[in-house]
Amino acid sequence: MSSKVTLQDIADALGVSRNTVSKAINNTGVLAEATRQKVLEKAIEMGYKQFSYANSFEDIKNPTITKSKAAGEIALFTGMFLNNSHFASTMLDKFQHEVSLLGYSLTMHRVDETNITELSLPLSFRADNTKAIVCIEMFNHPYCEMLCNLGIPVLMIDAPVASYWKPLNADILLMDNASSIYTVVNDMSKKGITKIGFVGQVTHCRSFYERFVAFREAMYINNLDFEEKYCLTEVHKHGSEYKEYLLSALEKMKEFPELFICANDFVALDLLYGLKKLGIECPRDIKLFGFDDSQESKIITPSLSTSHIHSQIIGYSAANLVMSRIEQPDLNYRITYTETDLIYRDSTKI
Repeated sequence: MSSKVTLQDIADALGVSRNTVSKAINNTGVLAEATRQKVLEKAIEMGYKQFSYANSFEDIKNPTITKSKAAGEIALFTGMFLNNSHFASTMLDKFQHEVSLLGYSLTMHRVDETNITELSLPLSFRADNTKAIVCIEMFNHPYCEMLCNLGIPVLMIDAPVASYWKPLNADILLMDNASSIYTVVNDMSKKGITKIGFVGQVTHCRSFYERFVAFREAMYINNLDFEEKYCLTEVHKHGSEYKEYLLSALEKMKEFPELFICANDFVALDLLYGLKKLGIECPRDIKLFGFDDSQESKIITPSLSTSHIHSQIIGYSAANLVMSRIEQPDLNYRITYTETDLIYRDSTKI
């Protein structure tokens, strides 16, 4: 048998579809537990090791058994306070649960401006028992590069834009940033919405950049003109709140689009504040689309059309990537995407 086992090999061995195998291995979609168990056992039997931190059939059959000996610490590095509105709060619950089953503990370290400027580690961090580093909201490329050169496995959940042309020695985990935006532009164009703009700092992170690129490509595919005059993508000056910056930018616009696609829900909320200040109603005058499906997106008026992120799947995938990297440090670095779901609400009603 070939040393490299594929998803299709497992599917053929079981007589199921490749999609079924993918769902079982990545813990996505709806799948009977018995089917998932059968797929995972076959994957282990055939030697498919890229996906899993399970070392034996016993790990698969008894997932609640915690290893008796402490395996070490996994350090979480973050540049911001992760409140309940941030997708990472739910994601971390799942991640911590998964790694704790294998005997790992999670430590959290806040990276401040001094650390960034001096390329220094937080005082709370101890490298000797740290088996891996997970980065959330860490978008300063030189600092991420420094972390990747510590000789400790690193997982980036989202990453700096500069990592496109200056690759980091790390695995990168992202959500699908394109599919929902392609669909929104296509659906709206069929309803006669042709003037569409993008709002958000494109260079903030890979996710924002990918969403902007998806927007431009979707406009091209649908034979719609991309108009810079409808886009608010400048780098925000930190001296003022973002919503005040957007209000000022809106006041300077000579013509408005029919739809704004926003880099995330919080950009959309700040934009909605500016539109209301100017007496512009959503969705009557301008329609809005966000991203992330934050708690706020459901309760504001109008409720916000958005793209739902599966935070628990991200947490599971993060644990998967970290454990496989610890056990197989010579694996090629991976960029992994988790699925997202388009949700239409009142803000895009025609």
